[in-house]
Amino acid sequence: MIQILNGIRETVDYDSYRGLKLYHNVETEDYPLHWHTALEIIMPYTNTYTVEIDKTPHVLQEGDIFIVPAGVLHKLMAPPSGERLILLFDYGLLCNVQGMDTLLHSLHPYALISVSAYPQLNEKLRHILNEVTDEHENKPPFTEAYIYSLMIQFFTLLGRTSFTEKGRFPGITVHKQHEYVEKFMEVCNYITEHCTENLTLDDLASLSGFSRFHFSRLFKQFTGMSSYDYLTQKRITLAEQLLIQPGISITDAALQSGFGSISAFNRIFKDKKGCTPSEYRKLGQ
Repeated sequence: MIQILNGIRETVDYDSYRGLKLYHNVETEDYPLHWHTALEIIMPYTNTYTVEIDKTPHVLQEGDIFIVPAGVLHKLMAPPSGERLILLFDYGLLCNVQGMDTLLHSLHPYALISVSAYPQLNEKLRHILNEVTDEHENKPPFTEAYIYSLMIQFFTLLGRTSFTEKGRFPGITVHKQHEYVEKFMEVCNYITEHCTENLTLDDLASLSGFSRFHFSRLFKQFTGMSSYDYLTQKRITLAEQLLIQPGISITDAALQSGFGSISAFNRIFKDKKGCTPSEYRKLGQ
């Protein structure tokens, strides 16, 4: 349920546990286009459930796991009957854990771990979510700490499967694949920490130890996008956070998030988000 909605921005009213809201949703109403700073996990128990992102509907079957990253605009559409788990989690609690920020960024604009496509991974993740639910409902001693440990386990398992899957770095040994994963996670972390600076392809290639050509090819294999698009997405995410703060002008938001000019910021923001920075700010008011 959406309890606090300002424009299209939902303010999540977390449970007594810091940074966590979990409930069994049986409502038949649809939720309009909205976004929130929490990461959202949805898992239908009975019947289907539909999540729409970028005007594309994704119909979830029973047991499927759908992850909506923080800041992503989405609609939720319910069938006439059914039940699903909805878990909202402050992903900022995990970002200080090395590698987690890179993993969470790789989930954009969504992640679907379906029963049919990823049966083994889905089963393991469902087991963790069920354990989180049991902890949340029964509240034994140290519940909050244990739930956080389960969420780290959830995303660690997801990350290990995602970043070491066959085909990400084809044609090299398993040992070399692990070495590449560590190397490019380091690069991604560096981009996150320095996204407001004037980072060049030469800078990032030098950091990785590869030539420009090989770096560009391997980075895209690792993240699914170019290093330029990855850097731009980081800057857009930072700009979104700045734009919802009333004391910061659009020009300041552009410059503080690493864009060299307001015109470039307006153009890129509209291309990525489907609206101008001014329109985005008004939607959240």
